Amino acid sequence: MLDKKGIAKRIAQELRHNWYVNLGIGIPTLIANYIPEGIDVEFQSENGILGMGPFPFEGEEDADMINAGKQTITPMPGASIFDSATSFAMIRGQHIQLTVLGAMEVADNGDIANWKIPGRMVKGMGGAMDLVASADNIIVAMMHTNKRGESKLLRQCTLPLTGVKCVKKIVTNLAVLDVTPQGFKLIERAPGVSVEEIKNATEGRLIIEGDIPEMKID
Repeated sequence: MLDKKGIAKRIAQELRHNWYVNLGIGIPTLIANYIPEGIDVEFQSENGILGMGPFPFEGEEDADMINAGKQTITPMPGASIFDSATSFAMIRGQHIQLTVLGAMEVADNGDIANWKIPGRMVKGMGGAMDLVASADNIIVAMMHTNKRGESKLLRQCTLPLTGVKCVKKIVTNLAVLDVTPQGFKLIERAPGVSVEEIKNATEGRLIIEGDIPEMKID
């Protein structure tokens, strides 16, 4: 199965030339380290950066240059820095071609829960609400199961929702799945992972058609 870097590498294959791409907190931030050759993309962070590059090397960090998750990042040549109002005007104006988010749960109709666990203190939903409401192309990067081994790909989310019927694709440590009206459609499996393992780890409706290829990750 894949680790977090492997998930990021696989999602990087979904990038297209000249896209504007928003990277959420967690696994999505790693994608900036794995841009395929020949692809020129602009990564946007909701705190007000366009042209976000990979993480800096140790000792080269600039504490004032951070992403939405408060991690230090590097700006690419020509990067722009602006206020949150401008950042969310980009998002709400649908000027982002791809949004990649983490999640705690995804339902097989595309619902996503990624902001709150009841009983735990949180500051609020943050920008995720705007992203899922405005974006047409949303990929979720997540582990297939939680620490207790329970599926995070469900028939119906149990946690408070961030967005409804908005997720288009999911990449986990076990599989790549498209979200369809009939449920999760299995597209690829992680190296060394069987279809049966994916079935056992998926609570939501799972569509399996024909032979399922392994992911190809360089």
